[in-house]
Amino acid sequence: MNDSPDAQDLDLPAPRTFRYEERDRVGIITLDRPDRFNALTFAVYRELADLFAVIDRRANAPGGARAIVLQGAGKAFCSGGDVEDIIGHLFARDIDGLVRFTRMTGELIANMRRCKLPIVASVKRVAAGAGAVMALASDLRVMGRHAFFAFLFPQVGLSGADMGASWLLPRVVGLGIASEILLLGERVPAERCERIGLANALVDDDDPSAVDLAAFELAQRLAAGPHFAARMTKTMLAAELGMGFADGIESEAQTQAICMQHPDFREAHEAWKAGRNPRWA
Repeated sequence: MNDSPDAQDLDLPAPRTFRYEERDRVGIITLDRPDRFNALTFAVYRELADLFAVIDRRANAPGGARAIVLQGAGKAFCSGGDVEDIIGHLFARDIDGLVRFTRMTGELIANMRRCKLPIVASVKRVAAGAGAVMALASDLRVMGRHAFFAFLFPQVGLSGADMGASWLLPRVVGLGIASEILLLGERVPAERCERIGLANALVDDDDPSAVDLAAFELAQRLAAGPHFAARMTKTMLAAELGMGFADGIESEAQTQAICMQHPDFREAHEAWKAGRNPRWA
């Protein structure tokens, strides 16, 4: 690892429930409970939500990360909320306490979507429950061939509409398939994920680290490109989901005019004339 910031430099409260490092302009978030398939605790939800908020505020910091990888330590991505550390405690809460918890889980997903940096999820073996929604909330998903998604909320007596899943999933795979996945709560294997557009790439995963490496290499490609343009693209993809077509056309016209004033636009032209690679800001 180089001298780029780590989690402590981001002014997040200890103790850490994950690892964070920056390498080659890529921020790497590693969920770090491999013995529990990186199941989430109350603390993990809170600290991850805070982390994505800080990353967003630092999105244009000189020398900082330009893309994010979200991965799990060990063989799995994330098995969802920890049954022992979360589920059992929820039975002791009244409705106000339950809503505080569900709003906090939604805050994590909202902060991921607000984050200006593109996020690549490295989906190894298991992406279940909240882990499936975190991968869904990422911009791109690299999956191991033996991995699966499981939006398993209905199988534990909960709505499939959790943490924004029923808003996000139809926009990725369409309403019909999203309805099937969220109503049944069954596993969606990697090959089907690729067919329906839930996975952007499949990777042989006899060695689980190969999935993390492929996700990192994809994030490297994003980080090495024009950062301002990538930020504007992610921003517009989110903003136009709630717009009509005419408003979308107008918003893109204004966005593109802003990009044309950025130094990267002129640099791309100068690099093309000189026959060299652009040196992005």
